[in-house]
Amino acid sequence: MTAPGIMEKIKTAPASCGVYIFKDARSRILYVGKARNLRNRLRNYLSAERLEFRKQQMIASARDVSFIITDSELEALALEANLIKQNRPPYNIVLRDDKNYPYIRIDLQEEWPRIEVVRRIRRDRALYFGPYIPASGLRQTLSFIRRYFGIRPCRYARLDRTGPCVQYQMGHCPAPCGRLVSREKYLKNVEEVIAFLKGKRKDLVEILRKRMHELSGKQMFEEAAKLRDRIAAIEKIWDSQKVVAPGLGEMDIAGLAVKEKDSAVVVFFIRNGLMTGSREFFLPRTSDIPENELLHSFMEMLYSNQIIPPARIVLPSLPEDTANLSEWLSRKRGSRVAIEVPARGKKRELVQMARRNAEIFLEQYRKPDHGNALEAIKDMLRLPGRPLSIGAFDVSTTGGTASVGAFIFWEGGHFRKELYRFVHIRSVKGTNDYAMMGETLERLLHNLSGTLPDIIIIDGGRGHLETALSAVRRAGLANPPAVAALAKDPDRLFTEGGSVIDISNSMPSSLLLRSIRDEAHRFAVTRHRRARKGRMFTSSLEGIPGIGRKRRLALLRHFGSAERIREASVEEIAAVEGMTRRVAESVKRALEREAGGG
Repeated sequence: MTAPGIMEKIKTAPASCGVYIFKDARSRILYVGKARNLRNRLRNYLSAERLEFRKQQMIASARDVSFIITDSELEALALEANLIKQNRPPYNIVLRDDKNYPYIRIDLQEEWPRIEVVRRIRRDRALYFGPYIPASGLRQTLSFIRRYFGIRPCRYARLDRTGPCVQYQMGHCPAPCGRLVSREKYLKNVEEVIAFLKGKRKDLVEILRKRMHELSGKQMFEEAAKLRDRIAAIEKIWDSQKVVAPGLGEMDIAGLAVKEKDSAVVVFFIRNGLMTGSREFFLPRTSDIPENELLHSFMEMLYSNQIIPPARIVLPSLPEDTANLSEWLSRKRGSRVAIEVPARGKKRELVQMARRNAEIFLEQYRKPDHGNALEAIKDMLRLPGRPLSIGAFDVSTTGGTASVGAFIFWEGGHFRKELYRFVHIRSVKGTNDYAMMGETLERLLHNLSGTLPDIIIIDGGRGHLETALSAVRRAGLANPPAVAALAKDPDRLFTEGGSVIDISNSMPSSLLLRSIRDEAHRFAVTRHRRARKGRMFTSSLEGIPGIGRKRRLALLRHFGSAERIREASVEEIAAVEGMTRRVAESVKRALEREAGGG
């Protein structure tokens, strides 16, 4: 039933375009929508029985509605997208995995252009390539470029105070910092990288072959052989990539699957005729939403992040308000974005392939049945509805050194590792578990504002729970998750309401909670061990006479570990840039003494 206060506000709503916001009794945002005519759209909510089940639930919980008038429908769409992204309303379509994906950035305005990996797009006239989904594809591409193209891998914006480093010695950089390559030659290398990233296989190979023949004619056979190897490597890596169709150019293709209560979307990212990646999205409790509205909301959330829309987006059917959606995407891209529904041909085949992938993903995602366990957890924590996702925090330290705070995310029977996060503890000295947990939550809650779970589990007891609740309150979250603490020996759950529940049994709910806690502990310990390893390497070199930050960094670049330095001869250590024989002898003695325990 619609609350009386809401009914009165709806009756007096303006007949203008804008955004409306439903809130619960605690003023938390439940749902954000847009309308060409606010009065007409809101009047639909007065007859709850005509609404789909999701909106019926929302209106039953709502106690207030407000609206923001805009000058145009396009402005309303942009405002709606921002409000959903910032507030994560529980009854809107919200993508759990909506992180910013990596791009390669090349700024041709720099004197010596470099390759950067960025997750935020700026209107700065630089070239961006991507997104790379998953990020492993980016690492492979960067590795290939650094091996076969003469582009500097360093991050320096300016090169006037640097000199050749170990990357030059390894043949991975032409050392523009030492002026060992002309700017003209270097810019040709940059042009080749751009052609490679744009997929201009034929043009690039022709340029390289022409240069190879020129070098052979000048009897520069060693240089010609290097180009021959590069051509072979380029052809091999392109042959290994999935060519969809060279004529398709740049587009994103989406397939939708629906089963029982849930939906899933799979997106193929196609750039220059190559499928550069794909991503699956699980949309829980959305099966009763009309397809055109579901597709509109999905696209709104997908591209509200730092993803550059492609020139074309190919869908199984037209989304709601297609014209305004296309205009909004075009403004984000800076040029026209077309939304298409193909009736036949290669694009239609790809839409169907994406749909089949979405069906398989949805079937696998829904397979684990944790319904009874989640229902029991709902009752334990006195939640209004069954939770869909659970996050867990833990801290790992050794005597207060190299301390790490970690977060893991569980949803629908799966650990979502792409949503894991960790921080190195900065402000806490010594072993203070509560303070470390507080810092972890304060820093990660801000980082997780777009992917908060329904429940947060803290590894610890009553004190850890109070620390966590204070951090959540200070974060000022629009829709704060429920919080509980899970202690060991015996396993018991501390709730916000003050209850202590024994979960040392073999009930499905207890097993699930313990497995989530154990995964958080495993992840925290793994990150802590890595932090300790790095710290141990640094501390092994600290205090050695003649070894400052610059020499320590040079040794790290050259050898990679204290163990390898220890195994090296004095001559090999002295050969590192910036080292002398006397300092090398000091390093060798100090590391041998440390290894011997003396």
